[in-house]
Amino acid sequence: MATRVLPPALLSFILLLLLSLSARDTVAAGEDFPRDGRVIDLDDSNFEAALGAIDFLFVDFYAPWCGHCKRLAPELDEAAPVLSGLSEPIVVAKVNADKYRKLGSKYGVDGFPTLMLFIHGVPIEYTGSRKADQLVRNLKKFVSPDVSILESDSAIKNFVENAGISFPIFLGFGVNDSLIAEYGRKYKKRAWFAVAKDFSEDIMVAYEFDKVPALVAIHPKYKEQSLFYGPFEEDFVRQSLLPLVVPINTETLKMLNDDQRKVVLTILEDDSDENSTQLVKILRSAANANRDLVFGYVGIKQWDGFVETFDVSKSSQLPKLLVWDRDEEYELVDGSERLEEGDQASQISQFLEGYRAGRTTKKKITGPSFMGFLNSLVSLNSLYILIFVIALLFVMVYFAGQDDTPQPRRIHEE
Repeated sequence: MATRVLPPALLSFILLLLLSLSARDTVAAGEDFPRDGRVIDLDDSNFEAALGAIDFLFVDFYAPWCGHCKRLAPELDEAAPVLSGLSEPIVVAKVNADKYRKLGSKYGVDGFPTLMLFIHGVPIEYTGSRKADQLVRNLKKFVSPDVSILESDSAIKNFVENAGISFPIFLGFGVNDSLIAEYGRKYKKRAWFAVAKDFSEDIMVAYEFDKVPALVAIHPKYKEQSLFYGPFEEDFVRQSLLPLVVPINTETLKMLNDDQRKVVLTILEDDSDENSTQLVKILRSAANANRDLVFGYVGIKQWDGFVETFDVSKSSQLPKLLVWDRDEEYELVDGSERLEEGDQASQISQFLEGYRAGRTTKKKITGPSFMGFLNSLVSLNSLYILIFVIALLFVMVYFAGQDDTPQPRRIHEE
């Protein structure tokens, strides 16, 4: 029987594949990372070791040519020693993701800079302020208690001030500690939670409640505040993680990906002009009464590429209302496709009545599914497995095609 020999090119390919599979699982032995407040450099040879050694690792995935990255660098240098001095230290690191592209791809890096906090190896993308003081304030949240207990008016004011504006704040007044603690554990990555044990009437006036128990949800970034007297169900917390009316952009699209509600989307010409500002106030009232839906708005001037997927162009009559499933379909309410001048509050009410009554026309978006795009990142592990399977099939096909019978040599004619 003839001996089967793999072609050198195929042998080299399989050898390189096996080496890459073993290398990605190898943790650098004895790797020691500084904890003195310096920003440390990581690459594909020591990144996994850093994740195993450091409980809280804040990583800047950057490119040397990126202007935003260059401006961020001194902010990280300033924040790093403060973060390393916390009771639960946070180590700041950077990765040249333009050079180590596979490492960046593994964590979904598609732009620069991309900032991520790894908590015991689990990544959370950071989209808050990049200024050193705000960055410190925001990151402290992830190593703070699930729920803070506040014993005075000054403690309440300090808590709200120190929380910053990047995350919603939930304040419980006369609320059972264990209940808020449960929500705090579940939603810690997305909001601040506190229980006020002692407070004055001035605090009641400031947060607009007149009895207890009361739960106040605050969105400092959007200057919104909601009040709930109970019974304290998780729906209120989950629905209040988003502001009542959400400006649609790349950051808030990612936030919507964690919410299961459909979106009442208002498309405007310019979401920053005075008329739009007044309309958002009206939408906020409607959203407060219809919490089973998310209310959002976007201007064609601000994001025409997104708006065009709903068959809207600069020549369309706006504002336009529709209900979007956050994926590939949306619904138009018959007779209420756009808002006219006049009593827009009544028109929005009619739109919602028509939607709930089922008087709608369903349509497909004309471009890529935005939420599908956000969910389409394939893990690097899956890619390695796919390559390995293809290589294995290649070998099987190669051997299956071999014949033990000696074949006469063919002469290649000119």
